[in-house]
Amino acid sequence: MSELTQGLIQAFWLVVTLDPDLIEITLRSLQVTVCALAIACLIALPFGAYLAVQRFRFRRTVIAVINALMGLPPVVVGLIVYVFLSRAGPFGVMGLLFTPTAMIIAQVIIIVPLITSIAHQSLRDLWAEYHDLLISMNTTRQQRISTLLWDGRRALLTASLAGFGRGIGEVGAIMIVGGNIDHATRVLTTAIALETGKGNFALALALGFILIALAITVNLLIHWLSRTETGGRW
Repeated sequence: MSELTQGLIQAFWLVVTLDPDLIEITLRSLQVTVCALAIACLIALPFGAYLAVQRFRFRRTVIAVINALMGLPPVVVGLIVYVFLSRAGPFGVMGLLFTPTAMIIAQVIIIVPLITSIAHQSLRDLWAEYHDLLISMNTTRQQRISTLLWDGRRALLTASLAGFGRGIGEVGAIMIVGGNIDHATRVLTTAIALETGKGNFALALALGFILIALAITVNLLIHWLSRTETGGRW
């Protein structure tokens, strides 16, 4: 039996038997990414709606910057967060470095531009459809934003799922600010990198299976939402 085949069998067995280390790492990954996603959505979705509704000076520049930040290298984000949270940094006294909180902060910075950009593009088209009606009703800016967020919730859910997919697969920034500490900040991506380097292919493959399953699930949800969106809004 080849080493690869043996590793695949052992990895499958780890998944089936719900290996404690595998479960711990998976739950921590989900905890960090879901928390980061929730915070990012609270920031990005209203901001995307604001950009769709409000006209102001340098608006196009702001949109261009947000689109550019979508391609910001995660390791750069990790380095910036590390500098701010290190002992010599302005927030070093808070002791957040090498904690799940630092990882959440890094993920928020990474996925906010992505969700904002997708939300703005979706709500911009919706605003073009609702513009005359909402203006004629003399609605406030807050009411217009709230209406767009509610009627465009399917598209916004798609944007959120895209942010989750980006966050759950992140490794560079998480490695820098989290430190990949066992039973503390080790998540799926950093654990895969570590176990592969150690030659523990069984656990690395098992973690990879979980990560692939999460990625496929998110992409299937995005695909389903994109198709059902043509059938009308909720």
